[in-house]
Amino acid sequence: MEEGPGITLRQVSAYRFELDFGATLPALTVDEAEPVGRGEGPCPEQLLVAGVANCLSASLVFALGKFRQEAGGLETRARCRIARNAEGRLRIVGIDVAITLGTEARTLDRIDRVLAQFERFCTVSESVKAGIPVAVSVSDREGTRLHATGFGEDAAD
Repeated sequence: MEEGPGITLRQVSAYRFELDFGATLPALTVDEAEPVGRGEGPCPEQLLVAGVANCLSASLVFALGKFRQEAGGLETRARCRIARNAEGRLRIVGIDVAITLGTEARTLDRIDRVLAQFERFCTVSESVKAGIPVAVSVSDREGTRLHATGFGEDAAD
């Protein structure tokens, strides 16, 4: 087993922390959202969603590159769904990720093969899926849905 990247978290005040990624990257202020914190930085739920969305986007770019395809830029929107568990505690019960390609699907050769495999390249979402459902959709610039997993019958945008 390999050791993965790490961070150091230092409390600044109440629920506000400085997130240190090491000497080569700038620190990031994180905070709980109001009313618990002051909302002076991204909250833990946003960091988790950002990690899933970023990894899926990078995995799609990687898969496209394997087939010498260019997405024309990507835009990814992600959100989590939160509900209370049996003990009344808040839990993330799902993450929805919508990726939009910057080009039309018809201009991309082998897009079907790219879409069939890109999610499996994503270390973060594939790990998170073990405990939290992650729904993923990919659309092209014209809004045509090209790929959807984990949504059931109605894919959320």
